[in-house]
Amino acid sequence: MSDIIQLLPDAIANQIAAGEVVQRPASALKELMENSVDAGATDIQVVVKEAGKMLIQVIDNGKGMSLTDARMCFERHATSKIRSSEDLFAIRTFGFRGEAMASIAAVAQVELKTRTADEELGSMICIEGSEVKKQEPVVCQVGTSIAVKNLFFNVPARRNFLKSNPVEMKHIVEEFQRVALSYPEVCFSLMHNEMELYKLGAGKLSQRVVGMFGKNYQSQLVYCEEDSPHVKIKGYVGKPENAKKSRGEQYFFVNNRYIKSNYLHHAVANAYEGLMSADQHPFYVLFLEIDPSHIDINVHPTKTEIKFDDERTIYSVVRAGVKQALGAHNVVPTLDFSMDVNFSENWKNDLAKQEEVGRENSYKTFTSPLYKKKDTSEWERMFEGVDSSVDDLRASAMRAATDSDANSDPDTETLTFSSKANEVEREPTLHNWVEPSPAEKASKGSTFQVELSYIVTQLGTGLLLIDQQASHERILYERYIRQLQNSGGASQQCLFPQSIDLSMADYTLAVGLHEELSRLGFVIEEFGKNTLLIKGVPADVSINNEKALFEGLLEQFKHFKSELSLDTKENLARSLAKKSSIKRGLKLNSQEMETLVGQLFACQNPNYGLSGNKTFVKLDLNRIQSFFDK
Repeated sequence: MSDIIQLLPDAIANQIAAGEVVQRPASALKELMENSVDAGATDIQVVVKEAGKMLIQVIDNGKGMSLTDARMCFERHATSKIRSSEDLFAIRTFGFRGEAMASIAAVAQVELKTRTADEELGSMICIEGSEVKKQEPVVCQVGTSIAVKNLFFNVPARRNFLKSNPVEMKHIVEEFQRVALSYPEVCFSLMHNEMELYKLGAGKLSQRVVGMFGKNYQSQLVYCEEDSPHVKIKGYVGKPENAKKSRGEQYFFVNNRYIKSNYLHHAVANAYEGLMSADQHPFYVLFLEIDPSHIDINVHPTKTEIKFDDERTIYSVVRAGVKQALGAHNVVPTLDFSMDVNFSENWKNDLAKQEEVGRENSYKTFTSPLYKKKDTSEWERMFEGVDSSVDDLRASAMRAATDSDANSDPDTETLTFSSKANEVEREPTLHNWVEPSPAEKASKGSTFQVELSYIVTQLGTGLLLIDQQASHERILYERYIRQLQNSGGASQQCLFPQSIDLSMADYTLAVGLHEELSRLGFVIEEFGKNTLLIKGVPADVSINNEKALFEGLLEQFKHFKSELSLDTKENLARSLAKKSSIKRGLKLNSQEMETLVGQLFACQNPNYGLSGNKTFVKLDLNRIQSFFDK
């Protein structure tokens, strides 16, 4: 029998390795930026085209490489930081070139230009699919420029699995942000399709956060610092009132390397206990400094997951540090970003301040931002714009109309209801509800609210209890789904268009959803860097603050995206229904309640809300009588 086991060629082995290290354009960008940081660069420029599918170029002013190093960095298992097995547990840098470069060169066309300060000419190397195509001297600046072109050009199956440009660009922005946050003392810039997205100057961490996420973050940052023999922690956390429902602005760095850790996230969330609701996530950028011998970073190919030898101690220190910062922020004035924000040591040495904190915390209570009084004005606008589609209520009322009303114009805005004398009683059943009209509800008895949350209406055989918020979410959800799948909904123009400044990630997300948002009735235009102009909103939405509606819609969309597996259309319909529905605690008049009931039973699935909870409960006469029987 002939031998069947053989060694793989280097080119194929590199492609296999690339499957673990280079999963998408953002993965390649991460490796290139980390290499530039390790090269000692103080200015790193990133140029991207077509969300990285066509080009990813990183230009730095670091130390550069000799010709030998330039060739060696594309070899398998090439590295500048490991000489023995003990070095695996003493890693503090990312790795100067090498390692991932071989994987990237195996699945792309790579052009490398580099020069050291003591050489007059630099070196240029062109590689396609692990094969060197060109090598020659070149005139270039000190440092390194690496251009990765046509990623996965020789692996069509991998390229076909890449997502749309907005999705891939979102991942690129996320990786860029992580590296840029790690090193605020380094200048970073990001260009996409000839448009500058970021230009971040060197400075303090607080300035980097504001430059990256926007000026509104300046007022919500709370400095956090904790020093223990095992680990040192410093960074910023957000105030409880600025927490969001979606995750994505939570950053842990261990020895300046970004990591993901649900365990440590729980420690931070635990420190916020009682200050915000359980489904919200605070902003934080926390740096942990720990002896590399106490961690293992090689448990994941991308090194975003690590192991601690004493997780419980780390958990306790993180929780204590965040809790102390939140307790102290009530007596700390607004941060002045032109001055040093490291006030922690001064505060520790100020006994008067510590006593003041103790007095404040002895009676200070925090109120969750969720429990703000809602604006209940202009409720009547909730049902404006019904001419944008065939309204469910009109259809229900027309079916219940008398013969004398049957010839009325279906396009008119007047709703005609039958009288009690002309009604034919119908008894709905739990298994097969027959659609009742608002007229039927009104004829059988009064409709009223309980605790401004539930609608009670009388039936011929009992009572119907309806959850007003869950019911309206169901009504709006089915309406928006129809709009997204068919011709779309009508818009109401804003009297004064509002501009909204978004983070780069949210801006990219909104631009990618432009077509779907238009179908829902939003009229938005790009208005400069990371800014959108809201010129119209859905006609059936009653809201005074279009900016708050749009921001809330994006947050809800990201929340559902992280928690549920939904396609874009269903996610958008759910998100807008959640944000624009009437809420518990809102007073409704009789006509509004009857309209809501009529629209609910015109839905395809009136029994359940978006969260799977029931929208109504029926109490028949027998059930009611059982409450009083002995």
